Amino acid sequence: MTTDGKGVVGHAGARLLADLAEATSLEQAFSEALAPSRTRGGGHDPGRVAIDMAVMLADGGETISDLAVLRDQAELFGPVASPATAWRVLDGIDEYALARLRSARAAARELAWTQHADTRAVFPQAKAAGREIPGLVLDIDASIVICHSEKQDATPTWKKTFGYHPMFCFLDNTDEALSAVLRPGRAGSNTAVDHITVLDQALTQIPDDTRHGTPILVRTDTAGCTKAFLAHLRALRQTGCDVRFSVGAPIDADVREAIVKLPATAWYPAIDADAELRDGAEVADLTGLLPPDDRFPDGTRFIVRRERPHPGAQLDLFDTVEGMRHQLIATDSPAGTGHLTWLDARHRAHARVEDRIRTGKDTGFGHFPSRQFAINAAWLELALTAIDLIAWAKTLLLDGELAKAEPKKLRYRLLHTAARITRGQRQIRLRIAEHWPWARDLAAAFARLTALPRPRTC
Repeated sequence: MTTDGKGVVGHAGARLLADLAEATSLEQAFSEALAPSRTRGGGHDPGRVAIDMAVMLADGGETISDLAVLRDQAELFGPVASPATAWRVLDGIDEYALARLRSARAAARELAWTQHADTRAVFPQAKAAGREIPGLVLDIDASIVICHSEKQDATPTWKKTFGYHPMFCFLDNTDEALSAVLRPGRAGSNTAVDHITVLDQALTQIPDDTRHGTPILVRTDTAGCTKAFLAHLRALRQTGCDVRFSVGAPIDADVREAIVKLPATAWYPAIDADAELRDGAEVADLTGLLPPDDRFPDGTRFIVRRERPHPGAQLDLFDTVEGMRHQLIATDSPAGTGHLTWLDARHRAHARVEDRIRTGKDTGFGHFPSRQFAINAAWLELALTAIDLIAWAKTLLLDGELAKAEPKKLRYRLLHTAARITRGQRQIRLRIAEHWPWARDLAAAFARLTALPRPRTC
């Protein structure tokens, strides 16, 4: 074993993400967004530093010091800032700069979607029980991120832990991370103002022509079942956004009474994610059987699901007596949208957001680097950027199994690929091992990247 290798680089696939940030104009947009914080003409461009941190997070880095993977391979990644410079960039991102970064992400997303339309034609559609869900599907959920040291606004949580309680909105169609709000650990799960904020930020990430011309379904768990949030969703229709909701609803005494009165013929067999009958599960329509409730807009439908509880399920007294676990959803999708069994399966697909949060915690927001809340909020925005870069790579550059792979698999197979740099004929070549199982996939991704249409510059 020796350490004198020449021209050998690791994490060669991560260069794909760095080039993708340039191809979608994300790097240029970040440079313009952070230009006011640049204190001198020389040195590193703050926007480029932010992109390098996003690439590092997408590549699996966890701390700012992990920039060394990029910094110490200048032949592959170019000049990369030191950790000290990266800290200064993060420290210079205030609320105004954060808003500009969000606008920059929205501009890059519009270009990425345009490139997808030009090269792949059909925009990905979310599915439930083997059937496509028309339009866009936005999933909102919150999760606790544990902090192991004192950080500003890190507080005890409702789970008896200590840390932050951020809220996220993901696009189910493409796995993109549209928005997130960093909150103290004590922040409530059903805080309507936070749901409204994260949704509004997510909607601004969607290009105007799509936001106003495409059906949008917003899914949340029971935490989103508040009068203010549902009223806000309904009010969005007045702005030209065709927004519908599917939210979990609490089961109170009125719901229990209505369930007990349901005849056996009112129950239909439930279906699973593969559109197969789910053993021991049934659904029924409670619309019109519940007393008026001003929490819900006109036209809201109520669907109850019951199934045999799995071992370890937490049941209330009603479920224990009935011997079944009950769940209620509320939706304002019109009657012609689909049978109630499919509407139930459509809502249960909201569980995919938990996978997005799980993988997101491995892509930056599972660890916050600073004691200062503002720096951690900036770090969260870069983590969302990293998730977007991975999502765009899958939708624009990859095919087959890799286009559906989780970040961990992409890192193992593509991003962490080793290669050798050679020079000749006035060109620099990146040579991947001939027998690397995914060498052709990575080469094809770079070829597609080169062929992406670019915006015209004056």
